[in-house]
Amino acid sequence: MILTTTNSIEGFKIIEYKGVVSGIGVNVQKMKMTFNMEKYYKAIGDSMSEVKEQAFQQLMDNAKQMNANVVVGIKVDIELTSTNYVAVSVTGTAVSVAV
Repeated sequence: MILTTTNSIEGFKIIEYKGVVSGIGVNVQKMKMTFNMEKYYKAIGDSMSEVKEQAFQQLMDNAKQMNANVVVGIKVDIELTSTNYVAVSVTGTAVSVAV
């Protein structure tokens, strides 16, 4: 499946717009505060990467359920709450392109 932040894909023609799809990921394990800022920022980065991957996987699964083979116009929103939870949401338009 092709995922892109652009609204079109060079060399492909969009033949059908299926609808808006989204994916959400939230870390289920609260990160611990530490006095070692290097470890803290590494933990945030690791958690963010993992949660972002979950959100994109959910986005692709939802697009496949709509029989789409591409998601265009993807927007990513990453939020770090005051209680150290990481939330990522991704939204785009599921489309079918001629291959």
